[in-house]
Amino acid sequence: MSDDGIRSDWATKDFYKELGVAKSATQDEIKKAYRKLARANHPDSHPDDTAKHDRFKAVAEAYDVLGDADKRKKYDQAREMFSRGGFPAGAGFGGGAGGFGGGFGGNVNVEDLLRDRAGGGGGGFGDLFGDLFGGGGRGRARARATRGADLETTATIGFTEALEGATVSLRVSSDGACATCHGTGGKPGTQPHVCPTCDGSGFVTASVGGAFSMNETCPTCGGRQLVYDDPCPTCHGSGLGRSTRTIQAKIPAGVKDGQRIRLRGKGAPGENGGPAGDLYVTVKVTGHRVFGRKGEHLTVDVPVSFAELALGAEIKIPTLGAAPVTLKVPAGTPNGRTFRVRGKGAAKADGSRGDLLATVEVQVPSTLDADARAALEAYAAATADTQLRSGLFQDAG
Repeated sequence: MSDDGIRSDWATKDFYKELGVAKSATQDEIKKAYRKLARANHPDSHPDDTAKHDRFKAVAEAYDVLGDADKRKKYDQAREMFSRGGFPAGAGFGGGAGGFGGGFGGNVNVEDLLRDRAGGGGGGFGDLFGDLFGGGGRGRARARATRGADLETTATIGFTEALEGATVSLRVSSDGACATCHGTGGKPGTQPHVCPTCDGSGFVTASVGGAFSMNETCPTCGGRQLVYDDPCPTCHGSGLGRSTRTIQAKIPAGVKDGQRIRLRGKGAPGENGGPAGDLYVTVKVTGHRVFGRKGEHLTVDVPVSFAELALGAEIKIPTLGAAPVTLKVPAGTPNGRTFRVRGKGAAKADGSRGDLLATVEVQVPSTLDADARAALEAYAAATADTQLRSGLFQDAG
């Protein structure tokens, strides 16, 4: 605001239209229009309607200007100069931050305004809101709802649970409402009052240079809009306390080791009726003694003998959670070949299953009895002329 009290944004705002009155309206007509709109859009009456909250701030801003005769005159002059194409030198238009904002900032004296109701008098801020919004007795400004923080945790599940899905219990610690004051920040039994720093808006306007400004959380009330003269002895006015709770989390089928899952609304609780944050769970999957996993497929290493690969064989192999299957190994199968057993893998999202990939691995015996040794020596003699490594030396260059 300039020294003349002229705001740089007045040229683009029609406060008469905001209040629904003509430019020729009297101060009394402006006051009545504001009171009507304040009742209809006040956050206490519509705690979850952000559109009405914004509307309430807009009409409060309009009344801050039009409700003050001197400021209204400067506003009319600024709008008139703007409509003619500019402002004369020294008008002071284009100042920085400051002045009014949302809520009850600037020169709006809410107590004076609403105390002057049918018959006058009244008991101040608390009583007038009780009368205006149907509460009776002392009313209270409603603090701004704030979303809870997101939390992180880790869950360790078994190999089979990862494939089939599971429900696990998770202990989650977070900042929640103080158990003594239930999040108000005030000493139990005491009453709050509107923050004198932000006039109950929860934020203050700070200049960042030139004609620019930004809203910041009020340093006095921390955005709560209300303050207590006697803070809570447990949380010292913060309204926060540490809490630990156990939740049941459903881990979907097919989850992979290291996968991060988002559980909506399972994070820290919100403040003043705000929604809870989300919980992010990093899943650790323990290994299986027999099976491995490759995407939607399961893997298994199958021990075989040299004779089974050389002569061919039918061998039984296990499946996860079902009966064994018979694998036909053709004669002359090389060591390390992988066979595919369809439909015996992990469950997929569409209800079908992946495959089981069985890799045959020759097992070399560590000891031999006399008959086995004699048989192998006879085989070695019979194949002594086979040049297994001839290509190795030729290709070595």
